[in-house]
Amino acid sequence: MANFQLIVFDWDGTLLDSTGMIAASIQAAARDLGIAEPSDERARHIIGLGLIDALRYAMPGLPPERYNEVAERYRYHYLARDHELLLFPGAAELIKELSNTGFQLAVATGKSRNGLNRALEVSGLGRYFRITRCADECYSKPHPQMLEELIEAFDVAPATTLMIGDTTHDLQMAKNARTHGLGVTYGAHPRPMLEAEAPLFCADNVSQLAAWLRRHG
Repeated sequence: MANFQLIVFDWDGTLLDSTGMIAASIQAAARDLGIAEPSDERARHIIGLGLIDALRYAMPGLPPERYNEVAERYRYHYLARDHELLLFPGAAELIKELSNTGFQLAVATGKSRNGLNRALEVSGLGRYFRITRCADECYSKPHPQMLEELIEAFDVAPATTLMIGDTTHDLQMAKNARTHGLGVTYGAHPRPMLEAEAPLFCADNVSQLAAWLRRHG
């Protein structure tokens, strides 16, 4: 494992098996407020985006002054069950292995800072990620700001940075930051959408991801 110095992970749908609950919570929030409920496909597509971009896509035509209402109901439904969420099988072991091997590790996520801090604590993975970036402190994916700030903070080159995520937003961000991108197909976006962004590889599970990183990392 010598080609990459910094490996950046998305969180939801990449390390944490949460995409189904996120989509269901978005739909439940819409029902609570009498707003047209987005389809499963539309609700899953927004995973990884910042709040405003997500709501613009999921609920087109929704007046901006109602965004806070939707966000409040979304958080209500998600937080009521987030203690049930688990890391994907093998995810914790992979992060520990990468850290022990000497990689620098980071997270770039559409979650809020409070949400990510909570997730890192509950999962026990916080110690492995020295620096992280969230959607409420940077421009939303696919804008490159999160990756650019991480690259600067770790003092590495874009060419030695790998972004791993389950959405086209992650892979487009990698392109925009001039880094490498790798897709995982077990999260929010299907393989054809990910492959259209020409990632280095698409992994169907964490075991495949780990095997690829051992060979090419």
